Amino acid sequence: MPHMDLKGAKFWYQLDGAEGSPVLMLSNSLASALTMWEPQVAPFSRHFRLLRYDQRGHGKTAVTPGPYTSAQLGGDALALLDALKIPRAHFLGLSMGGAAGMWLATQHPARVNKLVLSNTAAKFGTPEVWNTRMEAVRKGGMAVVADATIERWFTAGFRAASAEAVAAIKRQVLATDPAGYLACSAAIRDNDQQESIRSIRAPTLVIAGTHDAGTPPAANKLVADRIPGARYVELDAAHISNIEAAAEYTQTVLDFLLA
Repeated sequence: MPHMDLKGAKFWYQLDGAEGSPVLMLSNSLASALTMWEPQVAPFSRHFRLLRYDQRGHGKTAVTPGPYTSAQLGGDALALLDALKIPRAHFLGLSMGGAAGMWLATQHPARVNKLVLSNTAAKFGTPEVWNTRMEAVRKGGMAVVADATIERWFTAGFRAASAEAVAAIKRQVLATDPAGYLACSAAIRDNDQQESIRSIRAPTLVIAGTHDAGTPPAANKLVADRIPGARYVELDAAHISNIEAAAEYTQTVLDFLLA
């Protein structure tokens, strides 16, 4: 996995799958890294040239001074496509990654083939919720929010039955640089694409989790309702549905992209 200098920061990315295959770009959630997509790497890379990257302030990508914006995060995805000379790609983003995908599809529609928006929202809750969480991290680091994050991200049943998978994601949360978390949290707090997404013309799939408290089904349905022709699918999972409902999630995405 190489680093690439983009827009004043070193970005960490990985390519899997055959050169010459259609490109599928994956964009991670807040407090995670490109390794969150491990359940999908093998099945996706059989059909696509898979491009994963750590979003700004996350994983092995540099933490630059914040706060960030959803336009900045979307612009990072665009810059990576430009640097790799990829004129057009499918885009799959989960949560914060979905906000980046919405921006890319509205502002640079010619660069997006099909769009998958997963466990995301055009507007994420209230500023008060984000400000409270950010203040906790500012004072105590990621450890003070790690347990609550995992409880939001996975159902109790999955946490009990899949302790190893949950522990791996918790390690990603704890490894997130607090400054990167705060800068990206500001982007999520201030994100409002409720009107702009009406202009998206890329074929779009919206995936929600029935038990997702952070980006509940209603938030995902709003996205699907405002994007012309978007398809909506709801899985029996909480926020990180690509892990909790991995097999169904993977097949749902493949069915849509390969249709």
